Order: sequence, then structure tokens, then C-alpha cells
Amino acid sequence: MPPEEIDESLDPQPPESTKKSNAWAEWIIVIVVAVTAALVVRAFVLQQFAVSGHSMDTTLHDGDRVLVNKLSYRMHNPNRGDVVVLKTIEGAGERDLIKRVVALPGESLEYRNCVLYIDGRELIEPYLDPEVVTPTSCGGDQAKVTVPNDNVFVMGDNRGGSKDSRDIGPVSYQDLLGRAFVIIWPSSDWAWL
Repeated sequence: MPPEEIDESLDPQPPESTKKSNAWAEWIIVIVVAVTAALVVRAFVLQQFAVSGHSMDTTLHDGDRVLVNKLSYRMHNPNRGDVVVLKTIEGAGERDLIKRVVALPGESLEYRNCVLYIDGRELIEPYLDPEVVTPTSCGGDQAKVTVPNDNVFVMGDNRGGSKDSRDIGPVSYQDLLGRAFVIIWPSSDWAWL
């Protein structure tokens, strides 16, 4: 049996206006999907934050932009040394804060004479800049305190210029927006955190 021949002259072609409206509909769908995906990513996965102030000098500078992984603490608890963004906290005086986790739940912490002690042992903090944190500029002492369950104790790397857990107390896991993991702007400050 010979193959059927198709007479293309009888195949109706869609009018030009239908082709244009289909193209517009496809573009609208693509844009809606892209915007929705971006909003979902921003709300639940990654968000950019601008650093405001000097409480994290010289790790972070005023005006730096960091990417924050918002899924981190849904998958695991915070770790000592993490740089975290906190929700607005009553009495903090700033909108979102960025600080470093220095003590974990159940640990006792004491800060005296510019030295941080965790469970009675000095914590080595290589991220502190000795030109910023000096014996005359290391902020107030912290009497011995035990970090409650599901909380962390946070401090700025610029101990003398930071409003942190010494002022606002331990921070609940629920108040952690996420972990800052990279400086993305300006390009001269690019670095993993």
C-alpha cells in the first residue's frame, strides 16, 4: 500500500493574528512563572541583605551586600562562627541585625577583659581584627550566662561598636532569618563568610 500523500495546500494555516496572540500568551506565562519563582526563592531560599553600620567591622563593611541562605536553619541548627541575619528585635534599635553566633544552647558564656569564655575556656576568635577590637575598645563585659535551649548568643565582630546579645539577650532560633554566606557587593569585598 503506497504511503498517503498529504496535500499541504489543503492544510489550513492559522491567521497571522492568532500566531501573534499565541506568542504574547506564551511570553506572559513565561514572565508570570519567572516572577513567581523569584518571589518563592526570595521568600524561602536566598535573599540579599545590605549591611548597615559598623558592628561587624572588618569582616563586613557598611554598604556591603551579602547573600543569606534562608533554608540553613530549617535543615540544621546554627553553628558557632555562623554570620546570621536576625529579624527585627525589640530594643535593638535597628531593622535587621547581622551578627556572629558565639555560643550555642546549653553553653555557659562569659565575656570579661575583652576575652570570650565558653564553658570556662577561652574561645579563639581569628575573625576579630586586632586593630578594631583592642583592650580599650572591646565593649562591655558579659556576666556568666547559660544559653537557653533553641537560642544562640550573638556578638558583632566589632565588639566595642556592636549592639548584640550583651544588650538584647540570647536570640531565639525563630528570630534567625538565615545564614549569610558570601559578600557579593562591592566586588572588591567579595568573600565567603
